[in-house]
Amino acid sequence: MKKSLLSAVALTAMVAFSGSAWADIVIGVGGPLTGPNAAFGAQLQKGAEQAAADINAAGGINGEKIKIVLGDDVSDPKQGISVANKFASDGVKYVVGHFNSGVSIPASKEVYAENGMLEITPAATNPVFTERGLWNVFRTCGRDDQQGTVAGAYLADKFKAAKIAIIDDKTPYGQGLAEETKKAMNAKGVKEVIREGVNVGDKDFSALISKMKEAGVSIIYWGGLHTEAGLIIRQAKDQGLKATLVSGDGIVSNELASIAGDAVAGTLNTFGPDPTLNPANKDLVAKFKAAGFNPEAYTLYSYAAVQVIAAGIKAVGKADDAEVVAKALHEKGPFKTVLGDMAFDAKGDPKIPGYIMYEWKKGPDGKYSYFPQG
Repeated sequence: MKKSLLSAVALTAMVAFSGSAWADIVIGVGGPLTGPNAAFGAQLQKGAEQAAADINAAGGINGEKIKIVLGDDVSDPKQGISVANKFASDGVKYVVGHFNSGVSIPASKEVYAENGMLEITPAATNPVFTERGLWNVFRTCGRDDQQGTVAGAYLADKFKAAKIAIIDDKTPYGQGLAEETKKAMNAKGVKEVIREGVNVGDKDFSALISKMKEAGVSIIYWGGLHTEAGLIIRQAKDQGLKATLVSGDGIVSNELASIAGDAVAGTLNTFGPDPTLNPANKDLVAKFKAAGFNPEAYTLYSYAAVQVIAAGIKAVGKADDAEVVAKALHEKGPFKTVLGDMAFDAKGDPKIPGYIMYEWKKGPDGKYSYFPQG
């Protein structure tokens, strides 16, 4: 009899524990946790986890704690759909991610919108993401048409007499950014001499570099990520092509310097104002670094995404209906974040400061990184 009673008590405790676990506000983080873009996946993961830890330490959201679950999409759209479906089947209502526009665009509509899930991307910049009239999409970063306008104007102003090649990686992000930059540059009367596309994962760019040498290219505009960019920079120097690579936010990883070596010096890229340089984030940056992680690039953009979700849930008083929370994000705010006060337009795009230009050079620690110009 005692054994039976103990079993019943144990079962009750298990059910209570299970109920408590489900009471958590679960946020899925989707991104490339492995593969060539794992550095960016780590930024999304670490940013979201630290935000959750800090919010939980301050009492949570309406008394509930945030629980982070991870999904590795390896920057692949098909794998991204699998991750999204797993989140949906597990009852996740809120997603921070994905990193790639090519993953975020299909996942947001084919899975998240259909399953009542709100998605905030810290990094997907293709305009299409927020241009489809979906209720569930937001981003804490800017857009390629904003970034391309800045880059195109910069190229036309600073390199008007240069021979410019525009190269992209054929992805929605890379091709979209390159086309927006080309459009802005062309509108100011500057025409590229080469327009090419390469494949993600390519390692040997000798033929492309030879073509650029023959054309007298001195500026390479790159629409893509740091993995191929680093190889292009290094191989261009090895082949004697004296050209400056200009790119966007897809190269803002210190892994670029690891791939390109000293040839990275002078490389230029657009990115939003660096939140790690904001004095208000000094202690938070120190906390990341004390844990052995440099919160570069999209780390604090991911942190802000969790803050936005938390603010939306707090505003409506409950977490069970993501569509109601999405409505609050559109109508209320601005919300306090590590990126500053953030409000969203009707599409889900943030009202934040625009893009600026950065230059890669050695910092006080002797290591290459990107620093704001001017």
